[in-house]
Amino acid sequence: MMQVFALSEGTKRTTTAGGDAQNNAALAIDALQRDITHSGNGFAHTRLLSCNLQLPNGTITLAPVIINPPTAVIPAGDAGTDRLLVSYGTGHDQPDGYVLDVPTAGPVYKTTSSGMIAVNDWLIHAPAACPLTLRRVTTHPANSVDVTVAGVAAADQATALFNLGATPRFLAYAVRSGTLSVCDYMVNNCGDATAAVLANQNIWRPVINNVASFRAQYGRDTNTPMDGIADTFDQTPPTTTCDWAKTSAIRLALVTRSTQFERDVVTTIANPAWAGDPDNNSDGVGDGAVGSAPITLSNNTDWNHFRYRTFQTLVPLRNIAWMGVTAGC
Repeated sequence: MMQVFALSEGTKRTTTAGGDAQNNAALAIDALQRDITHSGNGFAHTRLLSCNLQLPNGTITLAPVIINPPTAVIPAGDAGTDRLLVSYGTGHDQPDGYVLDVPTAGPVYKTTSSGMIAVNDWLIHAPAACPLTLRRVTTHPANSVDVTVAGVAAADQATALFNLGATPRFLAYAVRSGTLSVCDYMVNNCGDATAAVLANQNIWRPVINNVASFRAQYGRDTNTPMDGIADTFDQTPPTTTCDWAKTSAIRLALVTRSTQFERDVVTTIANPAWAGDPDNNSDGVGDGAVGSAPITLSNNTDWNHFRYRTFQTLVPLRNIAWMGVTAGC
């Protein structure tokens, strides 16, 4: 009777742990997908992308999604995992911004219309050339086209202002010690590599535990003319306006590990194939194709005594789809 009970309990723990890993992965991939879908909102403009942007807590390269930015922007995570920087505004303003007739010195700027700008909104202060600065609206009288921007000296000229709303997001995602965590640059300096900062869950908020691998790729439209469909995938960062215009999607893979340690070996493939690292000879192992991002389970101790769940998805970058026509790509 005790043998039957022990066997039953072991089976229940294995099933429950596997279900938890699956549910956690599904929730995490959904959260990532929602953020990436919003990416680029408010600043998807040819003159802004790839410019350095000064934020209240650091400097980043402005782009909808950046895979594996420099470690000064997002410190390195666990081996076999990627890092993401996802940026978007939360306003409902025009992506073309408010163009000023001539380069104008601040802090008061006269726009062509008041539009959706409100006090406490964050604006990208855009001069004729990079770099850019994110600054807050302090005064915007009713029925007026005058906008006062904080922290602008008389010599700080701008040719346009781009409204990102009251709560823009600049989110750094990384996996450390098996936990997928997120840090918001609007609240903290996510590039701080101090051990105490990286371990602080008030700064790096946990999203999901027991993450074995996290991979991401840019999906590129290589057709001429563009059809908006990604047909090539790699991790090479876009650098030009046309590069970004042709980056129509982000492909993700998230692998979670069961919490149940199995006495016997239950996983035999250390580098399982996924869509970003295809298995061309049907042996279950990714073949390391050009541009691939392999999933590696063997970085974890006793990796083959755990069970894993893999979730994959392709997320369209809907806010930059129109740029190819505008840029003549």
